[in-house]
Amino acid sequence: MAVSASRVHETRVVARIEATAGVVVLRMQAPELAAIARPGQFVMAIPPGEASAAVALGLYDADAESVSLLFFVAGKRTKVLAALRPGEPLVLLGPLGNGFDLRDAPKDVAIVAGGVGIASVLLAALELLRAGARVRLFYGARTARLLVERERFASAGCEIVLATDDGTAGLRGFVTDALASAHMPALILACGPTPMLRATATIAASANVPAQLALEETFACGVGGCWGCVVPLVQESAQAPHFPKTRDGIVRARICAEGPVFSASELRW
Repeated sequence: MAVSASRVHETRVVARIEATAGVVVLRMQAPELAAIARPGQFVMAIPPGEASAAVALGLYDADAESVSLLFFVAGKRTKVLAALRPGEPLVLLGPLGNGFDLRDAPKDVAIVAGGVGIASVLLAALELLRAGARVRLFYGARTARLLVERERFASAGCEIVLATDDGTAGLRGFVTDALASAHMPALILACGPTPMLRATATIAASANVPAQLALEETFACGVGGCWGCVVPLVQESAQAPHFPKTRDGIVRARICAEGPVFSASELRW
């Protein structure tokens, strides 16, 4: 999918919600960003006076006037963001990355989200639902408390399948176990920890179902300049960087620039 032109957006926080302890949703007034954001894209969020605290976050939600970011507080950079309150400024660079390719999407789609991966799949779910697709969200976390925003997906029309490590909600075990035992969809979208994405790719390959995986990474620059977030990709991929052909047919693609969404069948991790 073509990548929208990114630029700096000077926004202001208009709402802050603590979904649960340590999980924050910030909504910013950003109509120009909202107008061009695509499902699965991300931004680099830069709090005032905190360039060193810039952090890559998936675009969670968007409407005509605003965008939302959902994030887990897990270090200095996200703590700085979590301390923002309504009225305070926040600079966003974006939208960045390629996003999910939903052109000609089938009418039966499964979305697999693990932990913080839920922050990058709502826009895809909403677009698919508007197109009349059946959307099943397979959502996993360590415990029920961390299954944040599930009501948002359910109210939009998604069918919800839950899994928790401790069995406090849904299936006790991995969310990919729930996916493997379900009726296979015509397309799988996924975002979450690497082990979950690998398992999703294996399930998709076994069922001969195409899968698009949004890879999670801590980006240093977020714009492809530092080459600190690479992943092995087949050279025949349309997303492969234009380098001389390699002997093994594998190239290093930047998650922030060529991704973060890749076809599961083209990754060689």
